[in-house]
Parts: sequence; structure tokens; C-alpha cells
Amino acid sequence: MSGVGSVDTPGLPLPFLEKGVAQIAFVVQDLDRTVENYYRLFGVGPWHFYTYGKPLVPRMTRHGKPADYTMRIALSYFGDMRVELIEHIAGDTVYEEFIRRHGYGIQHLGVLVDDMEEAIAQARAAGIAMVQDGAGFGPDGDGHYAYLDTEALIGTTIELIERPKGRKTPEKVYPAEEEA
Repeated sequence: MSGVGSVDTPGLPLPFLEKGVAQIAFVVQDLDRTVENYYRLFGVGPWHFYTYGKPLVPRMTRHGKPADYTMRIALSYFGDMRVELIEHIAGDTVYEEFIRRHGYGIQHLGVLVDDMEEAIAQARAAGIAMVQDGAGFGPDGDGHYAYLDTEALIGTTIELIERPKGRKTPEKVYPAEEEA
């Protein structure tokens, strides 16, 4: 197998990449309209909507300092791939920076990690900084995401994702669930 080897492969600086990409994320201008288009054109859904910011995400940083930012997201699956659509609302974020530099489009690829602190340490050891993160959005205070400064190196940002064991109830689901 070429490319990423096993965790035991000597010299592999980022072993968390072995699992591959679990998510693709797009920064969009109008979240509701984009979700409707995905559903109408491709049949992708249902979509679960959340507003990420305080109080849902109690611990947030930007460039290593406490931060306060807000974004609306919608999550679904396109086949086996998790799709995340993000509408930047407020604050200094990787999304606002991406829009300023590139406009709207694919902003990051997400990889799942079992131990966020270990994955961040592995990235740091490889010379890659963590530029934004948020934690505590799961019902049990778990769940953690962290963006790595990889755009200049590989053309996109890598997001490390330690999924929560469960999810809080979404603000809305599209299309609306049929009443029985």
C-alpha cells in the first residue's frame, strides 16, 4: 500500500491519518438554501442542524487563546461520507478566514481520532499547529474538534474529530420528519 502506512511504520509522523477521511466540509453562504439544494438535487438527507457557539460548545480557542465564535452547521451523509455544511455567523474563525481568502467551498477534511490530545501532540511534533478548536458539545461534555494549519502544506485544512458518544437534540431536521 502506498501513501499512509500503518501506525507501526517508522517515520509516519501523523498516524491518525491511517483511518482516512471521515468527513468533508463546505463553508456555505446560506445554510438553509444549500441543504435544500442537496436534498432536492441529490437526495442527501436528513440534515441535522446545530448552532456551534456558547453555550453548546463551552470550550473554544483560536490560536491557542480562549475564543468566542459562532457558526451554524448541518450534518448528513453522502453515501458513507459524513458531509458538514458550515455557515459562519460571528467571530474570528477558520471559516471567516477561508471565505476572505477563497470564497465559499470545500474548507476541510475531517479525520476521526480516539485521543484528541495525543493527535494534537502528534501534529505539533510534525510541525503543524492547531489553529482553532472546540470541546464539550456532547450530552456528557465530551466531543472535541481541532483544526490543523495544513492548508499551505496540502491545499486544505485537516480537522481532527473526537466524536461525542451521543448528540444533543438538533435544533431542526430537514426534511422535517413525517408525523405518524
